[in-house]
Parts: sequence; structure tokens; C-alpha cells
Amino acid sequence: MIMTNVFIINGGHPFAHSPGEFNATLLEKTSSYLSSKDCYAVQTSSVGEKYDVLEEVEKFKWADIIVYHTPIWWFQLPFGFKEYIDRVITAGHQRGIYDSDGRSSKNPAINYGTGGRLQGKKYIVTTSWNAPKEAFELEGEFFRQQSVDDSILFGFHRMNAFIGLERLASMHFHDVEKNADIPQELERYALFLEKMFS
Repeated sequence: MIMTNVFIINGGHPFAHSPGEFNATLLEKTSSYLSSKDCYAVQTSSVGEKYDVLEEVEKFKWADIIVYHTPIWWFQLPFGFKEYIDRVITAGHQRGIYDSDGRSSKNPAINYGTGGRLQGKKYIVTTSWNAPKEAFELEGEFFRQQSVDDSILFGFHRMNAFIGLERLASMHFHDVEKNADIPQELERYALFLEKMFS
């Protein structure tokens, strides 16, 4: 049997009034679901826990699919997750994550972003928000009808493309802090997992 290697990252961590429980739950749900199948091998990391940077580089190289779970704080990744990405991907320079920015000195204007080494591998990202879904969709609302993926996550998606990863899917959880029906959201996520990994 051919195994698919899945690396799951919890990008959330406790800070201020956010204990990080929802994304920790998503990591657990993802890990449990995949571990119950015979065709998946699973590794996990949580950025709020101690990690070894070079071991994390090896997890990126090992994975066929990377699943990122992250809250969005002040319209960006949490600072602990951003630090994790900065440290791990930088450590992966010429160690199997990326070799260069892809350009050559002969023609430095082209091929930027083509030096990644993770081609053929894919990623999934989930985000959790205090903002309601309607803030992205309704005319005159805060995000000006720009999707999460085309606005806040644009740089995140380009970062993954830079190292060679292809986006498989995104899923976004809205209004988690004030009005979410968490059991219903977790049921929705279970259906998403079934669709992605059945």
C-alpha cells in the first residue's frame, strides 16, 4: 500500500484573550481522522510548543500534503506562526525546501519564485476569524468583497508557491469568537476532511 505523508501544523498559540483552543482542536480532529485510515502517515507540530527548526525542515520535506491551521490576528498570521515560518523556511535554504529565488545573474528580471524544491507536494489551509463571513461578501462591508484567499492570505499563498507547494484547498471559519456554533463548524470540517481525504 502506498502511504501519503501528511504534516499538520497548528499555527495558533495562546496570547491575550485567545487561548488557541479552536485550532488545537482542528489539529486533533485532522490527526485523528487521518490516523484512522491505513493509507496516511501523520506528523504534527504546534508553534506554541518547543520545536527544533531542522526537524521541522525535515517534516516539510517528508510531507506529501501539509495542512496549516491558523487563526488570523489583526489581519495577519499570529506572530508565533510567522516566526515559525521565517525560521523553518530560512533553515530550509539549500536543505531541501528551496535553493534560491529562482533567478540567474544572466537574466535577473525573470523566473523569480521558481527556486523551490517542494514541487509535486500540496497544502491545505484553514483560518479562523472573529470577522463574520459577510464582512468579506457584502458590498460596503469591511473587506470590500475580497475573499480571504485573495486578500489577507495572498502573501501566505505566494510563500507556499515560492517553495514549490500547490494549494489543494482552503477552508475558513468565521465569527468564531462571538457567534460560532462550534459543534456545527466541526461537523462542517469533518465533511471537508472526508472530501479531501476519502
